Amino acid sequence: MGMFHEDATALRNFNLIKRSTNLHHLLQLHSLFLKCSLHHHPNIISHFLLSASSISLSYAISFFHSSPILPPLFAWNTLIRAFSNTQTPQQSLHLFRQLQASPLSPNNFTYPFVLKACASFSSVSLGGVIHSLTFKTGFCSDRYIGNALLRFYSDCGEIGSARKVFDQMSDRDVVSWSSMIAGYVCSDTPLESLNVFQEMREANEEPNYVTLVSLLSACTKMINICAGESIHSYIIRNHVELGVELGTALFEMYSKCGQIEKARLIFDLMPQKNLQSCTIMISALANHGREKDAISLFNQMEGMGLQPDGLSFSVVLSACSHMGLVYEGRMYFDRMVRLYEIKPTVVHYGCMVDLLGRAGLIQEAYDFIKSMPVEPNGVILRSFLGACRNHGWVPNLDDDLMSKLESELGANYVLTANLFSERSSWKDANELRLAMKRKGLKKVPGCSWLAVQN
Repeated sequence: MGMFHEDATALRNFNLIKRSTNLHHLLQLHSLFLKCSLHHHPNIISHFLLSASSISLSYAISFFHSSPILPPLFAWNTLIRAFSNTQTPQQSLHLFRQLQASPLSPNNFTYPFVLKACASFSSVSLGGVIHSLTFKTGFCSDRYIGNALLRFYSDCGEIGSARKVFDQMSDRDVVSWSSMIAGYVCSDTPLESLNVFQEMREANEEPNYVTLVSLLSACTKMINICAGESIHSYIIRNHVELGVELGTALFEMYSKCGQIEKARLIFDLMPQKNLQSCTIMISALANHGREKDAISLFNQMEGMGLQPDGLSFSVVLSACSHMGLVYEGRMYFDRMVRLYEIKPTVVHYGCMVDLLGRAGLIQEAYDFIKSMPVEPNGVILRSFLGACRNHGWVPNLDDDLMSKLESELGANYVLTANLFSERSSWKDANELRLAMKRKGLKKVPGCSWLAVQN
């Protein structure tokens, strides 16, 4: 009867912990535990810390260190995982070292959380130490830890090490294959990711949602429409739901491969859309010369209740620039600052300079540059100087502004020398060309991609 009463009391406390939503609730429960001596109960400590770590991590760690008994391993893992998701992942490593010094031993859940913390600040050396520990403690063959090592090395850009881990894994699942594919995509070797996918199919492992997103990203990077259509066919044949992430990856692949109509069709068929998917579609439309559709979609996005961010505004401002819509561009810039209180970045200022320059409002563009609260970069200045040349307006070149141009970019010398020539400053123009020759700089010609027989 006493054991039944104890279990019932513990169950009530577990339910109270689950219902806690703020620090005030936690403090009340903490007082209750102290009053009833429940703070000696290992399961109570574990459940309380699990809830506290999602509400107040500083309070959770304080509770942890004030425990009158050695907290159970679940509690250690809870805090190590919580800190690995914060701006101070080093705390996870600090706790891990304390755990090693305690009578307890890390398990197969501990190491993945520590590896995630190491990846947060790209510490390959520390991650390598953890990798070695998995051998010493007999966890090297654990699939969960193997997948964590794969992600760690991939996140740190060590794709060769990730592949070694993958090849040594005797037990792989869809997460293992997906992590390896995603690793190759992130390391800018998309062809390798398609090769791994071929191996995956030969191993009779079916891809999941995450795998398909990575594969479509690989096709996008390679501008491989045939492979992308193959992935799309797989999605249709297997009735895979076109969620926001997968749908976005699919229409982005088609848009980057020049199939803007297919991209727009897939976007329209997506049952759900978010800010990111709308922004990517707006950018795709603008890049394909459909600026009116891009601006229209931006307005629809606001009507859908999605609040545009800085990236969205940079896309729509660029569309206005290409269409010569000066009034609309000014209006969107003003709306961004006043209505949404978004602080303009150098990208937004660059869009406005480009907009004014393309429209021939050179003096206004120059005044805009001089009034900017941030330093103009080389992109802004090249855009302005290009507009000057295109509209036959030779500015009084400000030495302070000109010093902001990248000195190692040949195109800057050619552009500036041409402007000097147009105002008959032959000596200055000649000195720039000689300086360019002394440095061995050349103007890199523009280039385009085209597909020949796939």
